[in-house]
Amino acid sequence: MKEQLNKVMQRNQLVDMMYIAKNGEITKRRIKVTNVSDDKFNAYCFLKHANRVFFIDNVLALVPVIRKEREVI
Repeated sequence: MKEQLNKVMQRNQLVDMMYIAKNGEITKRRIKVTNVSDDKFNAYCFLKHANRVFFIDNVLALVPVIRKEREVI
């Protein structure tokens, strides 16, 4: 997971993340990773509109956001 987070950060990609909080609540968040350390990473969370710190072990899944151009009719 740490390698995937580093790749996402280097590519400046947005990702959708499934995350489990300390209290057991599972949330889906759109984030932009800004820094990765040993067991944590910093990211801008578009759900909370703020910079947050997340534990790498609590990440359930990461999916890159793919933006498609709108089709002209």
